[in-house]
Amino acid sequence: MSEVRAIFITGGGSGIGRAVARLFASRGWRVGIADVNTAGLDETAALIAGGMVERYVMDVRDRDAWTASLDAFTRASGGRLDVLFNNAGIGTGGPLAEARFEEIDRTIAINFTGVVNGARIGHAYLAKTPGSVLLNTSSASGIYGSSGLATYSATKFAVRGLSEALDGEWHREGIKVRCLLPSFIETPLLDGVAGGTNRTIRESVTGAGLELTPVDAVAEAAWKAVHGDAVHTYVGKTAERLRFAARWFPGALRKRMRRSLR
Repeated sequence: MSEVRAIFITGGGSGIGRAVARLFASRGWRVGIADVNTAGLDETAALIAGGMVERYVMDVRDRDAWTASLDAFTRASGGRLDVLFNNAGIGTGGPLAEARFEEIDRTIAINFTGVVNGARIGHAYLAKTPGSVLLNTSSASGIYGSSGLATYSATKFAVRGLSEALDGEWHREGIKVRCLLPSFIETPLLDGVAGGTNRTIRESVTGAGLELTPVDAVAEAAWKAVHGDAVHTYVGKTAERLRFAARWFPGALRKRMRRSLR
């Protein structure tokens, strides 16, 4: 088995995935990036020096594509999969009562079922690498349900719960499971229009009084999560405030969510 550590990243064509790929590559890791966005993959790869990157056009909903991509990446990495970063996701918003069922189904399929696919299929590869880590991306929206982001928020709660469950299930096999809960991140996902409104997701988030966090801060948090002992890593002021408020002032947080769509 190669001594160069290896990380496979979904959603590697932009945002958090791109930032994490660049950071880990800069610290000597072999990086596999997967995304449905071919142009985005090419842009990410061009930012990584030294040729320590492999690209995979892949939809996380496609289980056969998961197997094919991980087979190919572990061949390139000399059999290693030190970290599987289940990061791919989409941002959707607007009142649930006005949401199209196709958009609801797509959000759940990518944001949660795609993560389950990665965990279930990735387990066999992680189990072959001592000290390996499954890292999942949840969200500050997975701390307390966010009005106007109901389906998205629910998927991020699910990712958080899955991470906790697998941390217990996989402990005896030496596989660590970690979960990032970043604040709303300054990425192109926020430029989409929130369903049922004439506002972008960015405007819905800031309208609720929530700050945006630079993507590089999430990359550093991912590094710390992989090398640390905590299951959950909260990133950014919004995540920390929601964590605190959900525990100590749930009534005040409930009132804020009731006001956020006005």
